[in-house]
Amino acid sequence: MHDHFMRAAITEAQRAEAVGEVPIGAVVVVDGAVVAAGGNASVGSCDPTAHAEIVALRAAGLALGNYRLTGASLYVTVEPCLMCVGALVHARIDRLVYGSLEPKAGAVQSMCRALDHPALNHRVAVVSGVLEGDCSAIVQQFFRERRVSRAAVGSRE
Repeated sequence: MHDHFMRAAITEAQRAEAVGEVPIGAVVVVDGAVVAAGGNASVGSCDPTAHAEIVALRAAGLALGNYRLTGASLYVTVEPCLMCVGALVHARIDRLVYGSLEPKAGAVQSMCRALDHPALNHRVAVVSGVLEGDCSAIVQQFFRERRVSRAAVGSRE
């Protein structure tokens, strides 16, 4: 079950990459069906909050007519940052499922464990490592290609 929805999130990551965004994708699932999806959109929208998770949560809120997404699961290709973890709590997401770790900014396991903070008024169940290899490969390839193209530009100067 998790693999199916993570593949949908990977598709969103690929869409984001196709328009020049960092390839991270997310889908919101309710009662076994995708109700909303999104990919990173910060660059194109000039919006620092337009991470894949936020884009998907906003779309889900509109689709369901409620900013409280009780009973929903969020599938995202990369471990969420602190901003996105906060949004998950405010949206009352039941379950977070993510693919790969984000060692520099991941706020679930890597950089900090924000969802474990005792002051939070909502708990989010977490499943990690779903299609981890596929999820990390798309991001690693994206940044590898960017380094190569930057090096090529630098060698021409």
